[in-house]
Amino acid sequence: MRKPLPIQPTLSSIQSARQVLTKHLPATRLIKALHLSELSGKTVSLKLETELPTGSFKVRGALYTLALKLRQASIQEVVASSTGNHGAAVAYAAKALGIHAKIFLPEHCNPMKRSRIASFGAEITEKGRDISDACELALQACASNPNAFFLNDATDPDLPSATGVIGLEILEQCLLVREIYVPMGDTALIRGVAAAAKQISPQVKIIGVQAERAPSYYLSWKRGEVVGTESCDTIADGLATRTPVQTNVESIRELVDNVVLVSERELLLAVDTLLLEEHVLAEPAGAASTAALLKSGNLLTSADEVVLVVSGANISRAVLRQSIQTDK
Repeated sequence: MRKPLPIQPTLSSIQSARQVLTKHLPATRLIKALHLSELSGKTVSLKLETELPTGSFKVRGALYTLALKLRQASIQEVVASSTGNHGAAVAYAAKALGIHAKIFLPEHCNPMKRSRIASFGAEITEKGRDISDACELALQACASNPNAFFLNDATDPDLPSATGVIGLEILEQCLLVREIYVPMGDTALIRGVAAAAKQISPQVKIIGVQAERAPSYYLSWKRGEVVGTESCDTIADGLATRTPVQTNVESIRELVDNVVLVSERELLLAVDTLLLEEHVLAEPAGAASTAALLKSGNLLTSADEVVLVVSGANISRAVLRQSIQTDK
């Protein structure tokens, strides 16, 4: 029988991250979702990471990781690749902490997210077909600058401690929670939330959610090995990952109880439901947890208390119009 891996991040590192983040960010609200509760017959709550300054959970990881790096080394620039939300988070953190930010985005990125990055004063380069291409360009730029720090949210070892703070907040705000649904892109979010939950309340089940058109981590979680995909063309750009990281796959195999795939239509319906029924604005990736709940009907277990992480709200006008026009 294979010995389980030690849970990472540790509870102590998550608590240390919380001490840093409380200087910059408030705890986000957990609200009851009355419509979703009625539909499912469960008590459903929404964890509103959309309330953070960049409209996404990503700012937690960027602020904590960059603050930690500045304590450890003398750097003048932070470099990141992103489909949008991580880029905005790094740009915000760099401005708050007083250094220059250079963000690499794939071509034809979400215009709302690009505008948000620009508003924080970052230098932007748009090139490549997706996040993998943008990452390669960011690495090249960083290699030529010894005073630059490449902040990769998929691989940074410290960053999940910051997303683990979300797990701490959920368990404090909803004492009886038994299932937490988490959007799953590069897995930094779910690894942090799951690590916190499993160390404090092991009976809580963690359900990851990926887009059907970007299933690389679902396939990897299912098979127990890295499985890449040729493309990750989904309306949920925050979930658009086609090249999994081996250590991340190992972590989610240990921490995540189930993974649900949702279609493009289901993502749009979830955006519409959150907006019109719960009065919460979410982008498709942020609404993925809601899409999974609606898809699974009576849920995947008999849990009475369910929390859906609403991870981001940076939706383009075109996608918002599309969601409202989607046939119910």
